[in-house]
Amino acid sequence: MADLEKRDWALLVRRIHEGQCTPFLGAGACVGTLPLGGEIAADWARQYDFPVDEDANNLPRVAQFLALGDPSFPKQEIRARLAGKGPPDFSAPGEPHAVLAELGLPVYLTTNYDDFMVQALRRAGRHPQRDFCRWRGRADDGPASVFAGPEGYDPSPATPLVYHLHGLLEELDSLVLTEDDYLDFLVSLSRDQTLVPPRIQEALAATSLLFVGYQLADWNFRVLFRGLVETVARSDRLLNVTVQLPRQGDAEKVRAIHRYLDDYYDEMKVKVYWGDARQFAAELWCNWVAFRDANGGG
Repeated sequence: MADLEKRDWALLVRRIHEGQCTPFLGAGACVGTLPLGGEIAADWARQYDFPVDEDANNLPRVAQFLALGDPSFPKQEIRARLAGKGPPDFSAPGEPHAVLAELGLPVYLTTNYDDFMVQALRRAGRHPQRDFCRWRGRADDGPASVFAGPEGYDPSPATPLVYHLHGLLEELDSLVLTEDDYLDFLVSLSRDQTLVPPRIQEALAATSLLFVGYQLADWNFRVLFRGLVETVARSDRLLNVTVQLPRQGDAEKVRAIHRYLDDYYDEMKVKVYWGDARQFAAELWCNWVAFRDANGGG
């Protein structure tokens, strides 16, 4: 069920053509390659006797339980769980990272810890830079930012930026994982807006945002949108899109849920595509190729 209209697709591909689109990648972009947060939480809940059954699929809450006594423990655990996983098959039709990499955009944002977007960009012949938010605000927060060098850095289609808002797997202290991390992340951003580089703020304020791999109930999406996107002055005229998995179950209830979510996102100036990340990426690619061919190859 895809609810984007022809006009929405036309607007989106034109924004991509102009370099005025910024993808946001969430965990759903890695389905089939990495386990989802709920799966990891459920495994940890069983392994470590998490006492609240109804929250056993809530990764930030279960991670908070594991952090009792040692805040680094759940981060070490998630690194061990994810570090050995290989990348997705970038040659597969509709693979989200590969499709987005071929669009030639200057900035890619993600709340994922992996480097799949970087790998996909390299495969597409780009030369990406990778950076992350130093939300803890300490001088020893890992390697220097790519924006800190004397030569300067301005992301471009040839040298795009992949910016990790919730940290890198290689930099454990940068990960936003537990409930306390999410709260501290929000507090840090509210106290010091310079934590997000000006080039990222520009992308948030002046481009169409494309959320791929999130659900409304995800902490990642809610913290991201309420704590970051809505704090940046934006033009209400820009098209923004979120990809949402259709709800399953009784048809009447599903329709009611979809109507509610459509209204919810409409208030946030976000259009909903009902489908998974691969379905969206495949349809996006078809619309992009048609636009590109109609305009002399881009």
